[in-house]
Amino acid sequence: MVQAVIFDWAGTTVDYGCFAPVAAFVAAFKNKGITITVEEARIPMGLPKRDHIAEICRMERVAGIWQEKYGRSPDEADIDSMYADFETMLLSTLKEYATPIPGAIEAVEQLRAQEIKIGSTTGYTSEMMDIIAPEAEKQGYVPDVLVTPDMVAAGRPYPWMCYVNAMRLGVYPMHDIVKVGDTVSDMREAVNAGVWAVGVIKGSNELGMNEAEIEACPSDELAEKMQIVRKRFEAAGAHYVIESIHQLPDVVDVISERLKRKEYPIFGTQEGIAR
Repeated sequence: MVQAVIFDWAGTTVDYGCFAPVAAFVAAFKNKGITITVEEARIPMGLPKRDHIAEICRMERVAGIWQEKYGRSPDEADIDSMYADFETMLLSTLKEYATPIPGAIEAVEQLRAQEIKIGSTTGYTSEMMDIIAPEAEKQGYVPDVLVTPDMVAAGRPYPWMCYVNAMRLGVYPMHDIVKVGDTVSDMREAVNAGVWAVGVIKGSNELGMNEAEIEACPSDELAEKMQIVRKRFEAAGAHYVIESIHQLPDVVDVISERLKRKEYPIFGTQEGIAR
């Protein structure tokens, strides 16, 4: 049986569409005279935030603009400077982005009714989560464990945050754990930790749309966008991909049945993708 579910935060359980970090990343680069797109800002989402900035710097288009402007590649001091700007801007707005995603609290309640423990990992630092977690708690979302990248040797896609969750929750073996997230980095973290990987499309960073935008989007266009996200998750090793978080308890039930048959999560085996 599934013993624990480890949730991501922004884009999975809070901050529908994962909008909090995006504007701060764009602004941090703008302060250096470099214009990045929202799409570029979203690509490395899920990584620790300084690593995220470094990944944007490595993008061919961004690196080319930087080289043209400064006559060199961005160095560690540049990344530190942008991260400081990013952190200042993000900390000033995070409280506004702690609202639980519709269906998340209900999904957690259903899991806890089955005596399943609730863990969490994030790309945010402890300082950032000191703002988000209390606000989310006021609105009814409280995981049993919260692990941030600064608590371990390295954040995603390394498995360390999942391992610390397992230790603190008292859960073993790792294949009795499900990891749920909204980014490619979440899926890679899960695969590297040897746990089940479940990607969520609506509300995710990968889709990058708020509820109003989803509602207004023509059905055929939305279906195409969602299919692109589904393929990204599957390519990163997702065992299941669900449309929205409220479908998670059903998928956890399916995984429990597979565990009873001694079927375990193996990278590249994505049969039974939830539709």
